[in-house]
Formats: sequence, structure tokens, C-alpha cells
Amino acid sequence: MLKIQRTSDRAADVLRVSGHLDAANVSELCEALDATPASIAVVVDLTDLVLADREVVRLLREFETHERIVIRNCPAYIRTWMNGEDR
Repeated sequence: MLKIQRTSDRAADVLRVSGHLDAANVSELCEALDATPASIAVVVDLTDLVLADREVVRLLREFETHERIVIRNCPAYIRTWMNGEDR
């Protein structure tokens, strides 16, 4: 199960992702990102993320690399996985 909670301030939208994020529900995260104007920074908080699959890790890495998002509170295993992709 996936839950995305949005909070906003003047500088950024924060999307707090909790639960399981996988290929079956990653479209919910993409929709939340698309709903944010390009002029507003997006922080994706992964404090409560329990599980992510390979496709999601690749997508998060791509978004972060292209400065679409800033990832906060990324679990170490996901960061390690992101750093190891395509190297």
C-alpha cells in the first residue's frame, strides 16, 4: 500500500511517501510531481518508505539527477542502490 501526503510552504512542496512504492503504483508519485508547478521545488521525503523496487529506484535517481526532485531521509539501502545503478 502506498500513501503520499503533500505539504507546502513558500519554497517547496514536500511529498511524504510511505508504504510500498513499486511499478504498480509509481504513477501516483508521478501524478503528484506533475501537479506541482515547475517553478516550485519538490522534496520527496522517504522517511516512511518501506519498500521500493528497481524501476522506482531508477526513476528516483533520474528525477534527482535532472533536479526534478530533492530526496530527503532516503534509506541507506535505497541510496546505495541509486548510486550503484548504471555504473
